[in-house]
Amino acid sequence: MIITTTNTIEGRKIIDYRGIVVGEAIMGANVFRDFFAQVTDIVGGRSGAYETKLQDARDTAMHELEERAKALGATAVVGVDLDYEVVADSMLMVSASGTAVVLD
Repeated sequence: MIITTTNTIEGRKIIDYRGIVVGEAIMGANVFRDFFAQVTDIVGGRSGAYETKLQDARDTAMHELEERAKALGATAVVGVDLDYEVVADSMLMVSASGTAVVLD
């Protein structure tokens, strides 16, 4: 399945719109990871633990988006937008939304 942030796909024609699809993931971070991430922020550098958690959340949201598009009979999702939010100071939410379409 083609999943893209663009509204069109070069060389392909959209023949049907199946609707808006959304995939969400909310991931919790544990106390020790939070503590070490704060230390990293103070002394500088990247927080590998949070980068991994962010990647996991993004992968989960994109997988849900694709599965919901497939359930509608779509062959692609266009106009995908990724949003990131912190919920309750220790939860990370990633939301992916787009339009499920059928290509020629």
